[in-house]
Amino acid sequence: MFIEVVKSKIHRVTVTEANLNYIGSITIDEDLLDAANLIPNEKVAIVNNNNGERFETYIIKGERGSGVICLNGAAARKAQPGDIIIIMSYAMMDFEEAKTFKPAVVFPDTATNKLI
Repeated sequence: MFIEVVKSKIHRVTVTEANLNYIGSITIDEDLLDAANLIPNEKVAIVNNNNGERFETYIIKGERGSGVICLNGAAARKAQPGDIIIIMSYAMMDFEEAKTFKPAVVFPDTATNKLI
């Protein structure tokens, strides 16, 4: 049996930009991607702590060290600069493997979106 579990999580990061006139996605600082074991084009779920919105999109790699968290396209309607969000990805794995799997979880500084 396979189950879906949290693989990666960026907990409480601040939206820096919202670009409605873009194809769609979320741009994330490459330092955060590396720390959270995330890759470009990976599907992510996003929770907005400010307004309760929950949605899915995919990742675009942002400039390393920039602190960028930019919602693009329709996602720009779900969060505004200054909102605090949580970004999560999930993976399918065998039930027994899932019992011992440890997700990558990062807690960046919400003022700068840099790793603490």
